[in-house]
Amino acid sequence: MELRHLSYFQAVAEELNYRKAAERLFISQPGLSRQIKQLEEELGVQLFERDKKHVELTASGAFLKEEVDFVLNHLETTKQQLSEIAAGREGELRIGFLGSASNQVLPNLLKKLSSNFPKITTSLEELSNQTQVEMIQKDKLDLGFVRLASVPEDLEMKAIFRDTFSLVVPKDHPIQSEQFKSVGQFSDESFILFSSDYSNFYYEQILGICREAGFTPKIKHKSVHALTIFRLVENGLGVAIVPTSLKEGYELIVRFMEIPVITQFTELSVIWKPENRNPVLKNVLSLIS
Repeated sequence: MELRHLSYFQAVAEELNYRKAAERLFISQPGLSRQIKQLEEELGVQLFERDKKHVELTASGAFLKEEVDFVLNHLETTKQQLSEIAAGREGELRIGFLGSASNQVLPNLLKKLSSNFPKITTSLEELSNQTQVEMIQKDKLDLGFVRLASVPEDLEMKAIFRDTFSLVVPKDHPIQSEQFKSVGQFSDESFILFSSDYSNFYYEQILGICREAGFTPKIKHKSVHALTIFRLVENGLGVAIVPTSLKEGYELIVRFMEIPVITQFTELSVIWKPENRNPVLKNVLSLIS
C-alpha cells in the first residue's frame, strides 16, 4: 500500500463519484478505478458499493475513511511542523547562563522570544563560564551568557551588557555611600568573592581593584553563587565586590555602593558555536542586541 492509494481512496470517499474524484486528482477515471481495486485487493475487503448511478461506502470503507482522514491530516500537520523546525521557528534552545544574566538580560531575551517565535521552547541551566564554553563546544548547549575576556577560536562571542563594580556591605555598616571614596577604606575587612572557578578573569579583576587601592584583600569565603555571597554579607561575615547589576532581583539586608574612579568594568557576553546545526539558533541570535 502506498500513500497515493490512501489519497485516491479519500477523494472517492468524499466525492462518492469516480468522475469528480478523478478530475480532482488530475488522473483518468479508469486509472482511478484501477487504483481503488488494487487497494481493495491488498486489504482483502470491498470498500465501495457501486452501480451505474451510485457510489456508496461499505461498512469497511466507512471505517477506513475515518482512519485515512486522521492519517493524512496528521501527515499534513507533520509536514507543516517540519517546515517550521527547518526554518528555526519551532524547536528547543538550550541556554546556559551566569546568575547575573537572570536579572535582566535573560528575561528580556525570553520575552522577545515569546513574542517573535512562540513555538520555540527553552531549556535553561545556570552554569559557570568554563562549563558553558565546554558544553557549547560539545553541542550540549546552544547559547551561553558569560563573563570572559575571550573564548576558543571555534566559538563566537558578542558583548551585550557593560557593568560597573559595586561593594556590597551589611545594611548597618558604619561607612555610608556619601563617605565611600575607595575600596581601600575596607582593607581591614574580610572579603567574600566569586570563586576563581566561576571565572578566573573576573577573579583577577577583583584582585586588581584591591591592588590599585593599595592592599591585598583578606579572602575569607568564596562561592560561585551570588545569593550565597549576599547571605554571607548580610550576616556580617565580610564584604563583597560584584557587578552593580546584581543589586536587582534580591531581597536582602545589604547595601550596594558603586566603586568610584576605577578602570575595571565587567561585560556580560553571549557566546555560541557558528557550526551549531540547531536552526533555532539563527533566529534567536537576531533578537540579541
